[in-house]
Amino acid sequence: MKLKRAARVLLVGAPGVGKGTQTERLLQRFPQLQAISTGDLLRTNVKKRTPLGIQVESIMKSGGLVADSLMLRLISNELQQRGWLFGRRPNVMTLSSMATAADAYNNGDSLYPDPFAHQDATAPPPQASEDPTASFILDGYPRNAAQALSLDRIVPLNLAVSIKTPFDVILERIAGRWVHEPSGRVYNTTFNRPREAGVDDITGEPLVQRPDDNENVYRARFQKFRESSEPLLEHYAKKGVLIEVEGLSSDEISPKLYAEFEKRFVD
Repeated sequence: MKLKRAARVLLVGAPGVGKGTQTERLLQRFPQLQAISTGDLLRTNVKKRTPLGIQVESIMKSGGLVADSLMLRLISNELQQRGWLFGRRPNVMTLSSMATAADAYNNGDSLYPDPFAHQDATAPPPQASEDPTASFILDGYPRNAAQALSLDRIVPLNLAVSIKTPFDVILERIAGRWVHEPSGRVYNTTFNRPREAGVDDITGEPLVQRPDDNENVYRARFQKFRESSEPLLEHYAKKGVLIEVEGLSSDEISPKLYAEFEKRFVD
């Protein structure tokens, strides 16, 4: 199905709610959509040894969080390279300036270097392409309201989807999840069971449960998600681009999500 307008989308949902499944289904249904994963972009920059990649490699290895200014630079560079963002460019960040940003972030400083600072005030602000082929689902950023506000200055999203499934349903889903680690294939004892219990369908190798797939760990992750997501969702609600889609399963959620996309970007 073809989009008539550019869709710039963020899916928000608790761990285990099925954001990855919904993303895959949306990409299949609307071929003009593409997924942009900030995690993948970071790993690509590290692999290619770009200046940004060299800087963030040490932060990622130490388990630190990459500064917001670097994430914005990462996203804007990607969108500009794809031809989806026009107008003035954020300042080129040298290794020195990136180090300063990362140090400030890791030291708890809330004042990050602004990637648009010191620009010519008369220059037009960046403009996101409205071509339907410039449609994407952003994964991994923003995670809180402050990041969303910063992202608005570069590329305002026009749809934020809050995917909701009851806590107990997700908890049962998490507890029943088994993974084939070499391939990343995921099975579940309540749905999508392997043909033979505890064994990967394709290789016959054993399945394992991830260390964080237990109730205590999940409850802590869920609480952390709620604390950060509520202000984020409120931000997009105020902008008038937030919708809520509820369901007990991915198969129940997908048709509702398709209908919302078609109403906004196809009709």
